[in-house]
Amino acid sequence: MVFKRLLGSLGVGGPTVDTVLTAGAAVPGGPLSGQVQLKGGSSDFDIEHITLELVARVEAELEEGEGEGVVVFDRFTVGGGFRLAEGEQRSVPFSIALPWETPVTELYGQGLGIVLGVRTELSVAGAKDKGDLDQLIVGPLPVQEAILEAFGQLGFGFKSADLEYGRIGGTNQQLPFYQEIELTPAPQYAHTVNEIEVTFLATPGGMDVVLEADKRGGLFSGGHDALTRFTVSHDGVHHQDWRALVDDWLRQLTEHRSAYAAGSSYGHGDPYAGNHSHGQGHGHYEERHHDGGHRSGPGMGTAVAAGAAGLAVGVVGGMVAAEVVDEVGDFFEGDDEDEGGDD
Repeated sequence: MVFKRLLGSLGVGGPTVDTVLTAGAAVPGGPLSGQVQLKGGSSDFDIEHITLELVARVEAELEEGEGEGVVVFDRFTVGGGFRLAEGEQRSVPFSIALPWETPVTELYGQGLGIVLGVRTELSVAGAKDKGDLDQLIVGPLPVQEAILEAFGQLGFGFKSADLEYGRIGGTNQQLPFYQEIELTPAPQYAHTVNEIEVTFLATPGGMDVVLEADKRGGLFSGGHDALTRFTVSHDGVHHQDWRALVDDWLRQLTEHRSAYAAGSSYGHGDPYAGNHSHGQGHGHYEERHHDGGHRSGPGMGTAVAAGAAGLAVGVVGGMVAAEVVDEVGDFFEGDDEDEGGDD
């Protein structure tokens, strides 16, 4: 029996875990449910805790250039404190709430190239087994879908999406990274901008929309980046003319209205001095001249298939942790990864 427990602590003859997520896409701030299915090993084992970690493949700006790694952006204990008998099969149901800033991985069923996962950690008699890793699919909130649909109606096209490690100044961003959705310009804006980047920072009460335009240079001036931010509510999505609202945002961004440039300093202060809802929102404007300071992410296929080429970093709450996420080498090498984990 003692020898069996020793083997179990080494992963031989120990319990196995397989997490099955409820079918369908989750949404930011919404529930994520499923079952953690356990199968007992060659002897009885004390299950101390079952922990779910939300992980994301993220790009980071390093001194030696751009890198890529895996970030843990939330963690939940969903069970534990029981003995799993030899050969016993047990299912532990769970329902957790996704962070409101969870990135969107698909739109209308089409993948955006964002790679998220749910990693199950099983703590057995003092030893941690990394257990199972499952792909996490997240669809947009209604207001996010409405805004992206408005861009499409205006003639913008999807270019790529990525996750950038870092924070956007002047916002209440909670996660240690943010999502950028890059759009090719509509014909009426093609002479003004090279591309538009959209970032959503959702909260229970509403959502910040950060727009960044890669503006073209003129005959006597170089190109530069222009940014602005707006706040919208989750309510009344179907009563808003989103196409007109987004078009107004874009005109404010590309035309550099003086009301947005005066006294602006991106990343400082609170740009929202009053109540902001659909059709309102005093944007906060900034321009940055191209000097190599801004970066764009890879295309959709590149982001998914990057594999182990980048740096692996374990991050919890925005702080670099000592633990390196060891699944970076095979963290969903492709979009079509099966739901089953590597138990």
